[in-house]
Amino acid sequence: MSVRVDTRASLSLVGSVLKYLAVPLCFPLLVALYYEETIAPFVGTILLTVVLGVGLERLDADPDLRAREGFLMVAVTWLAVAVVGAIPYLIEAHGVPILVEPVHPESTLRNPANALFETMSGFTTTGATVLGDISFESHTRAIMLWRQLTQWLGGMGIVVLAVAILPELSVGGAQLMDAEAPGPGIEKLTPRIAETARALWGAYLGLTVLEIALLYSLNLAGIDGAMTFYNAVSHGLTTMPTGGFSPEARSIEAFSAAAQWIIIPFMIAAGTNFALFWHVLTGDPKRLVRDSEFKFYVGVLGALTAVITAVLFAGGLVSAAPAGGTFDAAYLETFRAEIVGQLEPSLRYAAFQAASIVTTTGYANMDFNAWGPTAQYLLLFAMFIGGSAGSTGGAVKIVRWYVILKSVRRELFTTAHPDAVRPVRLGGRALDERAVRGIYAFTLLYLVIFFVSAGIVFLDATRSGLSLTVLEVLSAIAATLGNVGPGFGAVGPMGSYLAFSNASKLFMFVLMWIGRLEIIPVLVLLTPEYWAR
Repeated sequence: MSVRVDTRASLSLVGSVLKYLAVPLCFPLLVALYYEETIAPFVGTILLTVVLGVGLERLDADPDLRAREGFLMVAVTWLAVAVVGAIPYLIEAHGVPILVEPVHPESTLRNPANALFETMSGFTTTGATVLGDISFESHTRAIMLWRQLTQWLGGMGIVVLAVAILPELSVGGAQLMDAEAPGPGIEKLTPRIAETARALWGAYLGLTVLEIALLYSLNLAGIDGAMTFYNAVSHGLTTMPTGGFSPEARSIEAFSAAAQWIIIPFMIAAGTNFALFWHVLTGDPKRLVRDSEFKFYVGVLGALTAVITAVLFAGGLVSAAPAGGTFDAAYLETFRAEIVGQLEPSLRYAAFQAASIVTTTGYANMDFNAWGPTAQYLLLFAMFIGGSAGSTGGAVKIVRWYVILKSVRRELFTTAHPDAVRPVRLGGRALDERAVRGIYAFTLLYLVIFFVSAGIVFLDATRSGLSLTVLEVLSAIAATLGNVGPGFGAVGPMGSYLAFSNASKLFMFVLMWIGRLEIIPVLVLLTPEYWAR
């Protein structure tokens, strides 16, 4: 006999996660101490997080986790960490009455809607920003590190991390990971789900450390003086989660070509199913090259890179810098001289942006608003592809497009051969027809939400007197729903979402949330059947 959803059990487990959010908050606290910056944003948030977490945890001393409680727990956890994670920004901008003066009262994060947008963008690894000025003059190093750390925590998944380290989540952990992890499903690598979660986080941590070491070695070797230890750590924390928050206003454009070439394979790795790395490390490296999804993923990246390289090589930049845009005529001419007719820079810019957009990392090694319409529309198309299942990438996910293409091919074949029985296969295994229908349903739902949301934001922009092109609005919605980050025009890689009204920013806050959780686990909470006894 079914029973009502046990909300006290779900909220109790949300409290457990919140309580331990105090641990990562200690890292920016240490950075604040090192650079002699204010520690108030982090001390205050740590205290509040622990009190709130313990209070919620006491709602149920022995929570019983079933599938329905799992959906509620995962959805509420992501909302809760986004709200709590905004507190350091607000304390930095507002201070604490009587006790602490504001450090940067002019910060755009003084607006609660902006602070919530930035935090949800961080935890969901979207990378869209509302910062008016990305610099250490406007924000402390500790606050900037917190911004990047939110992305690293959200990349592999906060709940997956909780399953790995909290014994109380060992029962029901598989349901939680399925509800949270990007992609159609998560591969169980070991008999115990907590060990699987630790294996995934181990691969994630290892790749992050490796990237930090390689980036900082450029500084030590005298190749890239801008890649300081702080910057190496910052970009390691935001590449592997496919996040894209850089402490540099010009993103990866601020660094050498060598740094850009190093970051490209790490973005591609971040968009790969992390379970494949586990198989490689446990003695089965051929599993990676045999995997049909991985081969399709690499093929799409290669094809997109080749086409954009050809376009840039042939002179595919805009003819003139737009008035009031994010770059000027001198910037455009500099890149025209560097790229047109030059293979290495054409290939580097194309490969970097193709990997950044397909994996939904959101970095930029140049302002791609300077690219011509052909290259820009290719990037807009790439915003819907996404990384592999079991990766940190967002959007629709490449495995779904792969299955859709195979099912279309199957339909053509069975139309020509009516008596044939031909299942859709993935990795040599026949897919259940319910799984194929589920992929179609998700993709259709994703596109419906995309177009309806674009209409809502366009109307709100018109109401608030914000002049935006259709491409700017479409790319802003694709970038927030797909957790990509930058779009085109005003919301381009060197721009921000600051100009949108508070209503639109809060609406996109929700889009980032449901996009990260792949829509269904959130929408199911809105159905009467979910709450029925």
